[in-house]
Amino acid sequence: MRGKYRPVRLCILALAFSFAIVSGEWLDGTLAAEPSIEIVRDKVYVQRDSGPLAADIYIPRGEGPFPGMLVVHGGAWRFGSRGQLAAAASALAENGYTAIAINYRLAPGHTFPAQLYDCQAAVRWVRAHAKEFKVDPERIGGFGYSAGGHLVALLGTLGDDQMREPGVPADAPSARLQLVLAGGAPCDFRSIPPNNAGLSYWLGGTRSGKPDAYRDASPANFITPDDPPMLFFHGAQDELVPIASPKSMVEQLVERKIKAEFHMVPKAGHLQAITDRDALAHVLAFANVQLKVERHGK
Repeated sequence: MRGKYRPVRLCILALAFSFAIVSGEWLDGTLAAEPSIEIVRDKVYVQRDSGPLAADIYIPRGEGPFPGMLVVHGGAWRFGSRGQLAAAASALAENGYTAIAINYRLAPGHTFPAQLYDCQAAVRWVRAHAKEFKVDPERIGGFGYSAGGHLVALLGTLGDDQMREPGVPADAPSARLQLVLAGGAPCDFRSIPPNNAGLSYWLGGTRSGKPDAYRDASPANFITPDDPPMLFFHGAQDELVPIASPKSMVEQLVERKIKAEFHMVPKAGHLQAITDRDALAHVLAFANVQLKVERHGK
C-alpha cells in the first residue's frame, strides 16, 4: 500500500541494496584505480557481549584535520554491513572527509536501541581517536541510507543526555553530530497503526504494546532548535519509506529555524536514490557548505 511502511519487503530487498551500493558508482561514476586516500580496515570501535564491532576508516591524504563523517549502512536494521557504502565512504574521503563506515548490531537478535547505542559508541570512539585518523572532533557529520539514514537522523536530534547508553561515563566524548545527511530515511514511527506487527522484529512488539519504543525510535520526536543542519534525499517513486516522513521532518526542522533541505530524486525508487549522481553531488555540496565553510569558516 503506497504511503505506508513495508518493512517485510524492505528486508527482502536489503540484500539487493547491498550489492547495488558496493558497485563503485558515486558522483564521478567509478572510483579511481589508485585513490588518493588511505583505508584502515577492521578497527574495533566497541566490544559487545555478542562480539566486537568494527569500522573501516577512509582517510584523505594530507595533514588534516578533516571533517569526520560516520557512514551507516541500511538493511532494515536487520541486514547489511559496513562494506555496503564503501563507494560512498571512498568518495567522501576523496573529497576531504575522514569517513568511518561501521557495523552495528542487527535485529532480531538485537532490538532497538542497540543500533543507536552502537552508533553513539562509534561517534565517541572517533572523537577519542581524532588525532590518529586526522579528524577535527568539532566537525563530525553522519551519512546514512534507509535504516542508516534513520540512525544518523536520530543521532542528529538527540542530546547527549537523551537515549544515552547505560554505563557510559559522564565525561565520555560527545555523541552529537554537527551534520546529518540521510537518504530514504523513515523519521517518525508514532503514526504506524497500533497493531501493525511489521516492525516487531526490531522494536520488540507492536506500537500498541511498545509505544515508548516507537516514540524513542522517531527522530522527529526529539527535534529541538539546537539540532545540526540536515539534508534528506528521497526517491520520488519510493514505495518502501513514505516520502511524507522525511518531508515532514524537514518542515519541522525549518519551523525551528534549523538549516534543513529535502531533495527529491526523480524517477527513483528506494534502491535507486542512493546511486543517483546528481543527488549525491547535491549531498556533498550541502556537506561542504555546512562543515567546511559556513559553520566553521574553513
